[in-house]
Amino acid sequence: MGCSVVRGVRGAITVSQNSKEEILQATKELLINMANANQASVTDIAGIIFSVTPDLNAAFPAAAAREMGWVHVPLFDTLEIDVPGALRKCIRALMFINTELAQSEIKHIYLREARQLRPDLSANNT
Repeated sequence: MGCSVVRGVRGAITVSQNSKEEILQATKELLINMANANQASVTDIAGIIFSVTPDLNAAFPAAAAREMGWVHVPLFDTLEIDVPGALRKCIRALMFINTELAQSEIKHIYLREARQLRPDLSANNT
């Protein structure tokens, strides 16, 4: 067995509208996919940083993790830089996990329209 280290897992997903329900549902979908793809349980998660594009303000993505019962995971929400021409209605996450996976084995998850952010990493995402 290898040595457990902290690795970063990137993920992003888009929503079609700025609604609390859609932001929370999409965030849950993203988090479940990120954790499952990297064999991480909630106790393996060291923390998560979320960002949203400026057109999303109906809910904090961290609230989705709390609704999932992730009450002991440190969470932080922030606003994405408003770069002209950048993808809109996008939720991004940087999940830090304790794992024995090598950095090259980490699976980053890009869903829906967010696939265009990293097409090199999105080929196997649903």
